[in-house]
Amino acid sequence: MSTPGADAGPAGGDTADAVEEAGRFRIYLGAAAGVGKTYAMLNEGCRRKQRGTDVVIGFVECHGRKLTEQMIDDLEVVPRTVVDYRGSRLEEMDLAAVLRRRPTVALIDELAHTNVPGSGRNDKRWQDVMEILAAGIDVITTVNIQHLESIADEVEHMTGARVRERVPDWVVRKADQIELVDSSPEQLRRRMLHGNIYPKGKVSQALTNFFRTDNLSALRELALREVAEDVEERRQPAVLDPLSRQAITERVLVLVTPEPRSQRLLRRSWRSAQRLGGELDALWVRKPGQELSDEERTSLAALRRLAVILGAHFLEEEGELVPAVRKVAAERGSTYVFVGTPDESRRREVLRGSLVSALVRELPGIDIRVVANRADRQKLAP
Repeated sequence: MSTPGADAGPAGGDTADAVEEAGRFRIYLGAAAGVGKTYAMLNEGCRRKQRGTDVVIGFVECHGRKLTEQMIDDLEVVPRTVVDYRGSRLEEMDLAAVLRRRPTVALIDELAHTNVPGSGRNDKRWQDVMEILAAGIDVITTVNIQHLESIADEVEHMTGARVRERVPDWVVRKADQIELVDSSPEQLRRRMLHGNIYPKGKVSQALTNFFRTDNLSALRELALREVAEDVEERRQPAVLDPLSRQAITERVLVLVTPEPRSQRLLRRSWRSAQRLGGELDALWVRKPGQELSDEERTSLAALRRLAVILGAHFLEEEGELVPAVRKVAAERGSTYVFVGTPDESRRREVLRGSLVSALVRELPGIDIRVVANRADRQKLAP
C-alpha cells in the first residue's frame, strides 16, 4: 500500500526495479475523485520511462488539471478514436491502436468507464484492459472504491448517489498490485473548493452531497478495508501449507428470491465469503408449480447476471425451502447459510423463529446468519 510521495526517493538498484516490475497489472485505488490516482499513475509511468521502459498512455482524462497535463507531455499518447454519438463528437481509447503499438506498459485511466456505443467491440474499459493484458502488455490503471460491484449498492445507500459504472470484483482481485492513493476528507474538500477536482459550477453541490465529510470518511474506510483484505489474501497462501488451507476451506450458501432486494443480499454474502476465503453459492428455491410474474422474471435474470459478475454459483431447486436447502448444503459442502431479513408479509413468521429454527435444526454443524437490510436502520431513529 502506498500514497502519493511514498516513492519520493530515487528508484535505483536491482532490488527496486525487481519489485516494481513484478506485476503485470497494477491498480491505483482511491476513496473518491481527486485523491491523486491519475497523478500517481502518470508519475509511475514517467519513472519507468526514465529507466528505459517502453511506456505509452492508452487513455488519461485530465479534467482540466494542469499538473496532470504537464505530466502527459513527457509520455507518448496513443491517438484516441473519435465517435459521433447523439449529436456529439466523443473520444475513447482506441483498443486496436494500443494493441498494434504493443508497448511494454500502457497507462489506462478510469477502469470503470463505460465506452461510448460504437467506439469499439467492448462495452466497458475493464474489458479493453483484459484484452490488453492478454496480449502480454502490462497495464497500470485507476479506480474509485465505489465502483466495485459488490459494494456499489452500499455506497448508493450511504451517499444517495447512484453508482452507474461498476467493475466486477474479480477484475480488481486479478491485479498483481493494488495500491491505495489516500487523502483525508478535509484535504479533498479543500481541493474541491480550489477547483482542483470539479469545475467551479459543480463545487457547491458536490460539497453538500457526495463530498460531505461523513461520506468521504466512510468511503476512505471502505478503500482501506479493501486494500487490507487484498494484503491478507496474498499473505495466506504464503503462510499456510496446502493441507491447512484445505482444512479451513469455507463455503457460503445464500438464499435468494426473485426480488430486487436479493441483489444486496447477494453482494453482502459475496464479500463475507471473500473474507472467509471461501466460495459462494446462491440458491433460489421455487415452490412447486410456482409461476413468476414479469417483474419476478426480470429480477431473477438480474440475480443470475450479478452472480456471474461476482463469480458466484447460481443454483435453482424446486420444492419446500428447508428440505431443498438441506439437500444443496450437503451436496455443496456448505459451512454457512445466509438468509436475508424478510419483508413484512414474512417478518412475523421469521421473528417467531420458525424459519431460522428449522434451518438450525435441519443443518447441524452449519452456521446460520440472518443478514440485516441496512436500509432498516432508519426505522431505529427516534
